[in-house]
Amino acid sequence: MADATVLAGAAEVSAQLADFYQDLHRHPELSLHEHRTGQRVAQALRPLGFDVTEKVGGTGVVGVLTRGAGPVVMLRADFDALPVQEQTGLSYASTVRAAGEDGVEVPVMHACGHDMHAACLVGAATLLARADGAWSGTVLVVFQPAEELARGARDMVADGLLQRFPKPGIVLGQHVGPLPAGLIGHASGPVMAAADSAEIVLHGRGGHGSRPEATVDPVLMAAHVITRLQGIVAREVPPAEAAVVTVGRVQAGTKDNIIPSAAELGINIRTYSPQTRELVRAAIERIVSSEAASSGAPRPPELTWTLSAPLLVSDPSATQATVAAFTGYFGADRLLPMPVVNASEDVGVFGEAAGVPTVFWFWGGLEYETALAAVRDGRIDSLPGNHSPHFAPVIEPTLSTGIEALTVAALTWLGRPPATS
Repeated sequence: MADATVLAGAAEVSAQLADFYQDLHRHPELSLHEHRTGQRVAQALRPLGFDVTEKVGGTGVVGVLTRGAGPVVMLRADFDALPVQEQTGLSYASTVRAAGEDGVEVPVMHACGHDMHAACLVGAATLLARADGAWSGTVLVVFQPAEELARGARDMVADGLLQRFPKPGIVLGQHVGPLPAGLIGHASGPVMAAADSAEIVLHGRGGHGSRPEATVDPVLMAAHVITRLQGIVAREVPPAEAAVVTVGRVQAGTKDNIIPSAAELGINIRTYSPQTRELVRAAIERIVSSEAASSGAPRPPELTWTLSAPLLVSDPSATQATVAAFTGYFGADRLLPMPVVNASEDVGVFGEAAGVPTVFWFWGGLEYETALAAVRDGRIDSLPGNHSPHFAPVIEPTLSTGIEALTVAALTWLGRPPATS
């Protein structure tokens, strides 16, 4: 069970960080542009005694605090925002606009709760830093950029995270979501899907809409591709497995009487095992190539895999030990078993790269009674979820629960200093 003396100041720390959280929420930054956010985090860590390094993997921040010999425990939070127009009506709602990936100005919002993740990790770092003599080892806090692009973790690893800083023996992370505030959701094994995205360009031969025989119509080609893609899950993925194939973007042409020379597709897939992932990716490549050939395309299609997040696996043995610590601290009535979540996370990159276990859990951010009533009445879809313009966690008990959960998990894996006589 977690050392009660370490957690004794949790309520005070949470109250102190409410303004910090609201500041992050009011000033969101898009992936790869989290400059102010990184500075605010670094400013919060340095007075605690952490050795702080900024601009790791772009805008990432790493803090190291060592208290004698012992395990190295990594605590991770992401802190990028989304191109979403906030509609929460909060007094600290974002009004920020910034240039998106294509250079076009977009509204920006912390619609996935990453501001809460960052605030909670600062809170856990504060409690652990103040707990002199309560633990031994090294706390490695990692504030990751660009999670929404599924590249921030890889960028930090590529920038030498595991060589420049103490190598962790375990990676711990959490995500706030549309659960009743104060509850912790947990699962063992696969907890979030692998995600892959592809950009496809189908090449045709343009011409006048009145003379289709003189063209190769990429719109018709795209329609056949889209239809055939839906057969992958229905006819190629084994019934015992699960997968999702979504065509989320289709763009072609400028006028109704002009057959264009190209059509573009944006495809996203979700899978839950390495074997199914490779099966689906190969099937997409085969179908796109075959449909282009059968349509008489003047040149092969272009297919580029752009986003890749691995299957997130919460190590069964390490998860069992961590959940046992949660049960001892929070009580069994605040823990909730979770099904596999279709969304994706790139935190697993860290544990995979280091060859160590990852433990990942969820915790609630919605007003307790409202969320509970929706669950009880079968109205879960009425609740604002992550990426919604209406999603904003209630500050309490969300903030205090997230701080406590990270701290309890860290203490589960840190060492205990030798007793003194």
